[in-house]
Amino acid sequence: MVLDTMTSYLNGVTAALRFAKDYAIAAAAYALASKAHKAMPTLTSLDSVSRLSPLVIRILGQNPGPFTLQGTNTYLIGSGKKKILIDTGEPDIHEYVALLKSTLEEDQSEIDSIIITHWHNDHVGGIPNVVKDVIGHEVPIYKIQRGTAEDPSQFHYVEDGHEVQVEGATLRFVQTPGHTCDHTSLWLNEEQTLFSGDCILGEGTTVFEDLHDYMKSLEIIKGLHAKRIYPGHGPVVEKCDEKVDEYVKHRMIRENQIVEALISLGEASSMDITVLVYKDAPLSVRLAALNNVRLHLNKLIKDGRVETAASGLYHLIH
Repeated sequence: MVLDTMTSYLNGVTAALRFAKDYAIAAAAYALASKAHKAMPTLTSLDSVSRLSPLVIRILGQNPGPFTLQGTNTYLIGSGKKKILIDTGEPDIHEYVALLKSTLEEDQSEIDSIIITHWHNDHVGGIPNVVKDVIGHEVPIYKIQRGTAEDPSQFHYVEDGHEVQVEGATLRFVQTPGHTCDHTSLWLNEEQTLFSGDCILGEGTTVFEDLHDYMKSLEIIKGLHAKRIYPGHGPVVEKCDEKVDEYVKHRMIRENQIVEALISLGEASSMDITVLVYKDAPLSVRLAALNNVRLHLNKLIKDGRVETAASGLYHLIH
């Protein structure tokens, strides 16, 4: 299991790199993380290819790392010849392409369609390789629309509740924004199980663009009472409700610390709050944590608990 301190650190670095307004901080955090990731705790060992149920085969993306854990989990779904592929890993990972081809050949099956859980490169980047080198022709690629930042000709955009079917399996889109604005989970009706993308991981916690939306998505997932969660990274989650509760508790502990900091400081900048909340942490962790604090503050603003003064400082609404 990834230790929470290291997970939070890497989460903060990733968020800083993607979403921070202060790119000097992001760059510094990344440089420190590049050294720190060598000390990551040992992850659960996963086979490159695993049949997880009569309807589900997991194929690792062969892209392990501090931000992808054992690698991206991609999944083949269905009981017949035609399969749905969930996510495609990163671009130009030839080991993954070979594994996917050999798995399909052994199963005597083919990919009928692809579903993408969200826009991050470790999930969407392998599309050209899979289509060209594995499938050999175009297939529908289903996805929630992100906006104007992607090529609309590449995808069949769908909405929450849309279903994709093959023999023996029906996958329903369950829109779960927060990690990204276009993030979807997928409900496998026949098993009453959930493919959670990066909303929930098999180990550690995840990063997010919008914490307010992310917490709402956790509520949606909790309400499904899945029998099993197949995550975008890490091992299968068997105790699903407990995992969601763990995620919520982790975020609420940090939120309460930020509220306590605002009570103590009155008006404060995000850096002021970070220094107080992480007063015992080294500089490297504070740099990575700064953007997480900003994301928490944005959530508190949306919740109506915090506002910004004319000075740009944050304060609680009494």
